[in-house]
Amino acid sequence: MSGYQLAQMNIAEMRTTLESPLMADFVNNLDKINALAEHSPGFVWRLKDENGSAVAIRPFGDEYIVNMSVWTDVASLSHYAFKSGHVEIMRRRREWFQPMKEAHAVLWWVTAGHRPAVAEAKTKLDHLRSRGPGPLAFTFKQSYLPPDQQHHAQPVFSADACPTAFLR
Repeated sequence: MSGYQLAQMNIAEMRTTLESPLMADFVNNLDKINALAEHSPGFVWRLKDENGSAVAIRPFGDEYIVNMSVWTDVASLSHYAFKSGHVEIMRRRREWFQPMKEAHAVLWWVTAGHRPAVAEAKTKLDHLRSRGPGPLAFTFKQSYLPPDQQHHAQPVFSADACPTAFLR
């Protein structure tokens, strides 16, 4: 077993405010999707405020929402993201969010028990955007083993196509 866990952050630029009727289905499904994540195998932690949500946390500006979580491994997060009820919401992404021109999701390894701060996640996303995937910041498509399992920091390429790739 690794002494590391997988952190992830993804951001999305909203088409309008969360209070808008356009966003109603998204907002109405947040609790359901968060509960699904929290009960998924491999889930460890997610960013939330005192109301149990992260939608009020806006480190990228008022028009962006952020999601951060920690998982035991890439396989657990991948299963939740692409093979659970979460996919239903992701398929509707274009209804609620603008297409992103640059990376909007980043994965990285943290020591087991560490809960990353938003500033740490922003740094990882900036690293991914400026240098591409590597052992310090990567993607589902090109992930890396935890540091205590890396021999020469070789990427692990996923043969699975991201079902949300068409949404960008």
